[in-house]
Amino acid sequence: MAIATNTRTTYSAVGIREDLSDIIYNISPMETPFISSVGKGSCDNTLFEWQTDELADAAANQQLEGDDSMNALAVSEPRRLQNYCQISYKAVQTSGTAEAVDFAGRRSSQAYQLAKRAKEIKRDMEKMMLSEDLAVAGATGTARKTAAVMSWLGTASAGTSNIIDGSASPVVGIVNQGSPTAGFPNGTSVASPSGSDAVLTMAMINLAMQRVFTQGGEPTEIMCDASLKQKISALGGSVIADLQKDAPGAVPATAVNAIDVLVTDFGTLKVVPSRLCLPNQLYFFDYDFWSIDYLRPFQTETLAKTGDSMKQLMIAEYGLRAKNGLANAAVIGIKDA
Repeated sequence: MAIATNTRTTYSAVGIREDLSDIIYNISPMETPFISSVGKGSCDNTLFEWQTDELADAAANQQLEGDDSMNALAVSEPRRLQNYCQISYKAVQTSGTAEAVDFAGRRSSQAYQLAKRAKEIKRDMEKMMLSEDLAVAGATGTARKTAAVMSWLGTASAGTSNIIDGSASPVVGIVNQGSPTAGFPNGTSVASPSGSDAVLTMAMINLAMQRVFTQGGEPTEIMCDASLKQKISALGGSVIADLQKDAPGAVPATAVNAIDVLVTDFGTLKVVPSRLCLPNQLYFFDYDFWSIDYLRPFQTETLAKTGDSMKQLMIAEYGLRAKNGLANAAVIGIKDA
């Protein structure tokens, strides 16, 4: 095999156009299952408040015929709760030249970067909401912080708490420190496991669901990290591992080795893995009892021009409203690996 003399090839040619795709491939995960599932609301102040209430316990209520000595019952007042809004933002600055040149995959470098920053802030919000962060009032030099999910789940009694300590033997409910009183949900710290992390069991899940059921809640979803999603699937053992669907024709049989829906004595739960969920714990959510309230929804603000560049801010100001934390639950102190 030989090439004839003076044959022109691409190896020495000048002026060949680059073949650069106009598509930018981004593998970064963008799912935010919690904030995508809860409601959206609004507020008018950095400190926003709401009220929760509950019915009296059911009792034997038999009365005398013709009784004329009825006394009014003691009044149970609604509980007043509050949370702070926090500010999240990211700035983008692009030179006039960078905005003018022709980039592959985007018409405007500034607009492309702003869109990225909005997605990043949304992920930041998801990570914070699923954390154990407590409310911070803020001051000069100190940023405000909204209380996250775990702040709202405890009760004043371990016997009724919806935070289940999987590391305890036997498994028990535990309380958030100082929880809950009028005002902020839980004082100075969130509940911590009492011992070494334990292997996840159905008993832990059933206890959490029983506590919520007893208090009137109806969670529809378990959220956890990827490792605990596998632990939940392993709870089925050979029962799910041996399930096969013998599909006709050329379609191959499907082996089922995952639990995506979990049926318990107290309700059916969708099992959702989250890349931003804390390890070693499960959340049980009834999304009807959560909302993210915005003082300032996502918006772009153009900052003062001071030179040959454009500077803009993607910003949002928001807080988490737990309409009633007792409609939800958590199991903590679980081995994640």
